[in-house]
Amino acid sequence: MTIDERLAPCAHFKPEVASLNMGTMNFALYPMLARFKEFKHDWERPYLEGSRTRFAQNTFADIEKILTTCADNGTRFECECYDIGHLYTLAHFADRGLIKPPFFVQSVFGILGGIGAHHEDVLHMKRTADRLFGADFRWSVLGAGRNQMPIAAMSAAMGGNVRVGLEDSLWIGPGKLAESNAAQVRHVRQIIEGLGLSVASSDEAREMLSLKGGDRVSF
Repeated sequence: MTIDERLAPCAHFKPEVASLNMGTMNFALYPMLARFKEFKHDWERPYLEGSRTRFAQNTFADIEKILTTCADNGTRFECECYDIGHLYTLAHFADRGLIKPPFFVQSVFGILGGIGAHHEDVLHMKRTADRLFGADFRWSVLGAGRNQMPIAAMSAAMGGNVRVGLEDSLWIGPGKLAESNAAQVRHVRQIIEGLGLSVASSDEAREMLSLKGGDRVSF
């Protein structure tokens, strides 16, 4: 898919929030081949095997084109940072004035090709973001697969935000598949409230991220 094809939905629909990967990276899923011997669909095995050589592209030129093309949209980018270097890439574009605070930093842990899911990795990401952006960012985390809820709990305890959903993990507990996105949201809410914290309303979240409002999108 070309950069123009990837950019088209954001440029056309002008959403409040859009994901922006902050770098080109390997994105390896092939270790799953050792866990599953039978597949339901013909495409599953070759898709997983293909991740040995496949990569997710977002070059500096790609990122710059996305930021400049959507500069007048009022869209806040969820800057997905899969490794420490991605934070420095965000800082580079911030220094050039191509992206404005508050930066929405989504740290992604547990993808083979990016940073791991050890608690020291989470701390390192947060420390580095604090040093680079100070008070000018909102920090959130995404833990892939079985790492989803433990990473979310760490972020909440550290004063950060969380992202959960079936896009990132099919599980809700050891060996237990989640029946829906809503089930994962309910579960992480229990974790957050168990820490003595509260969940923001949609209006509060919009204020935290300085979003433009749902009445200013093109859909």
